[in-house]
Amino acid sequence: MRVPFSIAATVILSILTTAEVSFADEMDDILKRGELRVAVQTQGPPVSFVDKHGVRTGLAVELVGMMAKDLGVKLVLQDYDFKGMIPALLSGKVDMIAGNITPTAQRAAQMLFSRPMFYQSTVLVVGKDSAVQSWQEADKAGFTVGATQASTFATAVKMQLPKATLKEFASTPAGAQALTSGRVDGLIGDIGNVTNLVREFGNLRIAEGILNREPLAFGVQANAFHLKMWLDNYVELIEQDRRLEAKVKYWWTSPDWEKDHK
Repeated sequence: MRVPFSIAATVILSILTTAEVSFADEMDDILKRGELRVAVQTQGPPVSFVDKHGVRTGLAVELVGMMAKDLGVKLVLQDYDFKGMIPALLSGKVDMIAGNITPTAQRAAQMLFSRPMFYQSTVLVVGKDSAVQSWQEADKAGFTVGATQASTFATAVKMQLPKATLKEFASTPAGAQALTSGRVDGLIGDIGNVTNLVREFGNLRIAEGILNREPLAFGVQANAFHLKMWLDNYVELIEQDRRLEAKVKYWWTSPDWEKDHK
């Protein structure tokens, strides 16, 4: 039995339309919208912060700014505290998380991560007059350690300082304020952030040793395969043209950014 041409044409058109829809993805949405929506941490120099000029800046902010420029779209930043970034991504409020976030096993079960953008060393900060010389000495009853809520720093306290008492704060700077006022005995954080805080507060020092070294990556929704692959490719590109190295050196491994932004 022959199928009428009009019916066959309708079926073929339907198949092609369905195929076209199936190929539409998060990258198409970003390009059509003309916006890259990114969640950043409200308070976290040198990764994301508002500088002395009232401008949102930092390592993560400049990296996603480069991405948006190279894509030819507008960058739209949304500020969250650390524990609010993943819910914002999972609910579709943003396309991406850009921050000093570690791709742990639990987080990777909820979302996809890019290749590491850079790495952080986790250290312990104490008061200048503290008897504690190394991070291992903080593993004792009665010693209270601050860390950012829902962070790998809090996990590090639980795993590597099990005898100490953990107290969580909204951000590393908030924990540093608690340390200077005597509400905690130590603070766990990444060396990039805490080096800045040690200089800022003046009465703190970094204890000897490194608790761990963690990869830091940008995150996207679990089904955003194209965007994740685009991010991986982008990291490769900016590694090769040295732009990533320059940004990390300026913002993360040296105090150069302070004279321009503080």
